Amino acid sequence: APDTLRRARFDRPQASLDFWRLLYVLLKQIHGGRWTESDAIGAQVRFVKSALWYHGYSRPQLHRLPSDGSAGSRELLLAFSWLLHRLGLLEQLLARNRLQTGDEASVCTCEDELPNSQEGTSEAGPEDRVDVRYLQWLNGRLRLQWCSLHAQQQEQCKLLHKIHLFTSGSHMDQNLGHFSVTETDLIRQPENYKQLLQLLESETMQLEAFLEWKQLEPVYWQWMETVLDSMAEEGNISESQDAHVEKRRLPEVTSCCPWAEKLTGQMDRLSRDLMALQEQLHQLVAQRKAAWREKVAAREELQKGRFSATARKIQESVELKLRGLTSLCALKKNGMHGSCRLVLRNKHPASRVGCGQSVSKEAVSAVSAAEVIRELQVREARLQRELEQLRQECRHRLDEIAEGLEGVICISP
Repeated sequence: APDTLRRARFDRPQASLDFWRLLYVLLKQIHGGRWTESDAIGAQVRFVKSALWYHGYSRPQLHRLPSDGSAGSRELLLAFSWLLHRLGLLEQLLARNRLQTGDEASVCTCEDELPNSQEGTSEAGPEDRVDVRYLQWLNGRLRLQWCSLHAQQQEQCKLLHKIHLFTSGSHMDQNLGHFSVTETDLIRQPENYKQLLQLLESETMQLEAFLEWKQLEPVYWQWMETVLDSMAEEGNISESQDAHVEKRRLPEVTSCCPWAEKLTGQMDRLSRDLMALQEQLHQLVAQRKAAWREKVAAREELQKGRFSATARKIQESVELKLRGLTSLCALKKNGMHGSCRLVLRNKHPASRVGCGQSVSKEAVSAVSAAEVIRELQVREARLQRELEQLRQECRHRLDEIAEGLEGVICISP
């Protein structure tokens, strides 16, 4: 309500409970959990703090708020606005609550940009050591669950193929040609049509409200600027973000999550390691710059024509590498991510399935199953090569360790 927003601007305690409940409901939906009106306010506050910390909102003023929800309405207003801007809160809610009338499958051809793992400088303590047999048991259990999930997915695909094949040619839309599971169920049970119609009307109202919000969104952010100005006048702006990493601790989540204290300790240790690596990197860059200056000074003594030709060749090679990287980044950006509607195409193998929309002949953002399979096969081969390389490195390292052990015979499994 507008009154709640106005009270939150002036940090009135009357609006705190409403904002805690609002953030609790929204974050619960994003994380796929269920919420009830009977949840205690203390549990709601702890969950909201934990979820905001998980998403990267580490403002200490919010995490120091009391657990009874009696204060902090302006801090909650800032957190709500941060979620709107940083996470695309409304877009995520619309996508999660979207009514699916067609058969869809999740497809992702994006590249995972994961950093290469490096060995940490700090030694693991006794509490961090895990028995290898326990890890093997976990690996076997994971493989069993993975095989079970894969078998269920195969069975579901077989049933979907039967429905699409038996209802082929029955759909009014010739681009689709067959019914989905939902449409087939509506034909068998027409009384469910009213419920589906109500859900579609509700989704339409949500979309209309979202369009109205997009038109008025600039007004909201201008109003939020006035909120920040009033906070600056009162001296409630947080400290500089360049403060030491150890000050960014999670104060009250440990009582809710037993693993949070250990996790924050590991995060602090990693932060210190990163700071040390950053200092080493600065020193290495300074050394490299000095070495390059010496090389450039030596090159200047050569003939100007020869040096310019060499520099031209180096510049051309760098431009070629940059163009290659640009094209590679463009291919990564074009990677498909999201849900696609499954459409059976037997007679026309060149036709494609649209991503998250009805199939049309002019569909540009479309992909065929054969393309996705080829992309996944290429990625599987690349991951297999990386896995084999890591195994070879582990073998070499074990051999080096075994050579240092006197009177011990190591037999590889």
